[in-house]
Amino acid sequence: MEEHDPNYIGGDIAAGAATVRQLLARPVLSPDPWRTPATGVYLASSSATPGPGVHGMAGYQAARSALRHEFGIDRGPSLGL
Repeated sequence: MEEHDPNYIGGDIAAGAATVRQLLARPVLSPDPWRTPATGVYLASSSATPGPGVHGMAGYQAARSALRHEFGIDRGPSLGL
């Protein structure tokens, strides 16, 4: 699998090991690991916290980070609850 797609290290489709360290620091130890040094670029895949197996959560967190940093929106949506 790795020959076909270099991201499948050792045949792992979850973008690398899901060790305890990586569950907390995936890809880096940061209070905002979805934000990258490139302006306006955010990570929203299993390569970011919380990692593989939590479908959509990295995207949700990346979107919240982008709204906060790019648009100054700190609050989540009102769900009328």
